[in-house]
Amino acid sequence: MKLSENIVDFHHYSLKAPQFEETVQFYEQLGFVIVHSWSLPDFMLEKCVMMYHEQIKVYVEICDGDADMPAQGRKRRLGEEIVENSILHICFVVKDAAKAREEALKVGATDLSNGVFEIQLKNKLKSVNVYNSLVYSPNGEVIEFLEQVSF
Repeated sequence: MKLSENIVDFHHYSLKAPQFEETVQFYEQLGFVIVHSWSLPDFMLEKCVMMYHEQIKVYVEICDGDADMPAQGRKRRLGEEIVENSILHICFVVKDAAKAREEALKVGATDLSNGVFEIQLKNKLKSVNVYNSLVYSPNGEVIEFLEQVSF
């Protein structure tokens, strides 16, 4: 069986959160609810939660900042700016990118886009207009709010 035939769905993305409680609260404001929590002392994991968003059928796993789990890059040092890694952003489809940005800012996000972008993604065959806004979550990951678009 080819790998492409073996994959049946997307399950979750995982975050290491130095500000664990604030990060969980932020995702709750986005509509995620905790469906399970655990600890794994063998991995220095004191607390971890799996959160689920019923409307969009997506999970996010949030683990405390000391968790010794496989991750790309290196740990961010205390007081250090965000360390870049290979995950560029997390994108959610929204009805209104401006409103999503405003609401995210009210619950602890930091502005990244300074409003809504209208971007034309074009090639020789077609052009697609996208409307989006971007924020940093309290944990530092970039979240894109993308208005419904068909590629």
